[in-house]
Amino acid sequence: MADQHRGKGSSITRVLAIIESVSRADRPLSPADLALQLDIPKPSVHRILQQLESEGYLQTNMRGLLVPADRLHGIALGVLYASRFKTVRQAILQKLADQTGETCGISIPDGTEMIYYDRVQANWPLQIHLPINSRTPVWCTASGKLYLSSLPQDRRRRVVHNLPLEKRARNTLVNSEELESALLKIAATDCGIDNEEFIDGMVAIAVPIRDRQGRLFACLFTHAPILRKSLDDLLAFEPLLRQAAVELGELIGGDQSP
Repeated sequence: MADQHRGKGSSITRVLAIIESVSRADRPLSPADLALQLDIPKPSVHRILQQLESEGYLQTNMRGLLVPADRLHGIALGVLYASRFKTVRQAILQKLADQTGETCGISIPDGTEMIYYDRVQANWPLQIHLPINSRTPVWCTASGKLYLSSLPQDRRRRVVHNLPLEKRARNTLVNSEELESALLKIAATDCGIDNEEFIDGMVAIAVPIRDRQGRLFACLFTHAPILRKSLDDLLAFEPLLRQAAVELGELIGGDQSP
């Protein structure tokens, strides 16, 4: 009992504070970072972390620092894209798909991959089949490159130089310096592009969906076969994507009707 009064709040409050700190941190944290930041005794921090790791909420990276694990990612996705938002979210995507005439969707970063979390498919016989929950590489997709471009420079360079950069299509950037140069251009325009880099014959663009603090937490994309639209054709729809991205970002607050 005495241990509970030495730090900040109850045991449950401490657990939630640790989860919040790790999930919001711009860099992986150490147990010592958390103890200092949250004013919790180190033995208590280590005990809580051990339990959170064993339950799959947190994990340690190769440097022994703390990052969110699968179970915490699952909770985050569930909160952001709860079923009560599904009707509004689908209506926004359907309107955008009608305006662009192409498939539109939402992707979320997860490590070195992007998860296709939701989409509305255009009504065309010729389609590129990327179903919901597909995982795609960050280095050769419009959404993935946009996400990489949003990272702090030092972190982005470390990530880029450690990516496998496998050739997926005719224009895949397989040189880290070329990719870094492309990411700088994307950072300047705040619009990700895929010019036949992921799939031959497919082009795509993506814009950020931001939270209330202005941080990218997802990407809104549209893609099309080049037989139907060029990359420039898709870029003409960028203002429509940005408006839809603002509307999708506003769903985070949880005050929207289903």
